[in-house]
Amino acid sequence: MATAESCTGGWLAKALTDLPGSSKWFVAGWVCYGNEAKHRDLGVPRRALTQHGAVSEPVVRALARQALQRSRAGLSVAISGIAGPGGAVPGKPVGTVWFAFARRRGQRVSVTSVVKRFRGDRDAVRRKAVVFALRGLYSSAS
Repeated sequence: MATAESCTGGWLAKALTDLPGSSKWFVAGWVCYGNEAKHRDLGVPRRALTQHGAVSEPVVRALARQALQRSRAGLSVAISGIAGPGGAVPGKPVGTVWFAFARRRGQRVSVTSVVKRFRGDRDAVRRKAVVFALRGLYSSAS
C-alpha cells in the first residue's frame, strides 16, 4: 500500500503505520503539499495543476496512479483538499476533498475517485478525510 497526501499532511500514513506489522504491507507515502512537489515528486502534469487546480479529480487520480507506479504497491490512495480556514475558490468551498484509489490487478491498474464535502474546522475536515480514506482502503482491499 502507498499514500499520496496533500491536505492531510501525512496523517493517513501515520494512522496506517501505527498498526503493528504495517511494515509488511505499507510500502511508501508521499506528502506533496505544494503544486511543485506534486509535479516534481509524483509527476503530476503541470497542465493538470494549472488547468484544474490541486484540488481536482485529474490531479488526485494522477497522484494515486503515480504513487502506485513508483512504489510498486498493489493499492494506493491519494488525497487533496481544502481544509481551511482559507483557500476556498468558486465551486470548491472549504471542506472539499478529492480522493482517488488505485489498484493493481496483474498488468491492469484501475483508479476510482470521489469528491466529498466535509463540515467543520481545519482539524475536523482533515480527520474526516483520513477516516474516509481508511474506509475506502478497506473497501478497495476487500
